[in-house]
Amino acid sequence: MDIKLARSELNKKAKAIDLKKIEQMISKDGSSILYLDRENTHKDLLALQEHFEQSGKNFYMREVRFGLSDDEYAYEIHIL
Repeated sequence: MDIKLARSELNKKAKAIDLKKIEQMISKDGSSILYLDRENTHKDLLALQEHFEQSGKNFYMREVRFGLSDDEYAYEIHIL
């Protein structure tokens, strides 16, 4: 499963990261905070949440708005 990270600029494409890379980040630090792009499907985000909750991790997700337009948001993910 590929998850798209939040863009650093509005005009650029979002970079993708796979589940294995996220797991490596968490095993190294013990926890992780990620900002994900709005192009991620709700189904993929729920699958990501289910994966980490089944492995005994706490998973928190919220929507972060950075502008007034409806499409100016990202997802903030905390995995502990």
